[in-house]
Parts: sequence; C-alpha cells; structure tokens
Amino acid sequence: MCNAAAANLSHSILTATISAVMMPRMTRTTVTLDPDVEQLLRDAMQRRRQSFKEALNQAVRNGLADTPPAEREGRFKVRARPMGLRTGIDPARLNQLADEMEADAFLALSGKLAAGARRAKPK
Repeated sequence: MCNAAAANLSHSILTATISAVMMPRMTRTTVTLDPDVEQLLRDAMQRRRQSFKEALNQAVRNGLADTPPAEREGRFKVRARPMGLRTGIDPARLNQLADEMEADAFLALSGKLAAGARRAKPK
C-alpha cells in the first residue's frame, strides 16, 4: 500500500446529513474528520445516546453559536472535610505506612509458613 493511501486511511470519512440554517431542506455532505475529532464525536454520541446525525448537528450548532452553551449544573466545587486522623499521623505518608504494614504482614506469614514446614519435615 502506498503512503498516500495509508494517509487517507488515517482519517475517517463519514457521511452526515447536515441541516442548513438558512435552508429548510436537508443537505447530504461528506465530512472528513481528524481521528481525534471523530473520537470526540463518537464519545458524544455514546454519552448523549444520540445518532451520528444528531451529535454532529449539535456539535456544529454549539461551535458556530455566538454564545457558549449554558452550563447545566454550574461549576464543580470540592468541599474540604476533616479526615479525622489522630494526632501524629501525617496524611502525606499514608502510602509509606501501608507499605510498612504490608511488609510486616508478609514477614509474619512467611515466618508461620516456614515454622509449619519445619514441623512437617520427618526426621
């Protein structure tokens, strides 16, 4: 396969029906989308449970609109809450504490297994 043909395959060629804003009839147009744009469109289709036509029309309307789309729920806010840790526990070192506890548990289990193996050996 030549390089030009391979380059053409890297772009998705999709056919969509686009409603013209000023014309009452539907127009069938072939649209070549970059792979990232195609993925965004497919994600929107799945997220909104829309057909390709509906998702593409909505994306074009939103992109060409003079005003940004209205925010549905407002800005996301993170509310800080106390963790309830005892004095002396550093929350930045909780991973280290978990590692140490895992290592201690492993050593305790290996010691028990080794002791059991020594008892099971016939003399």
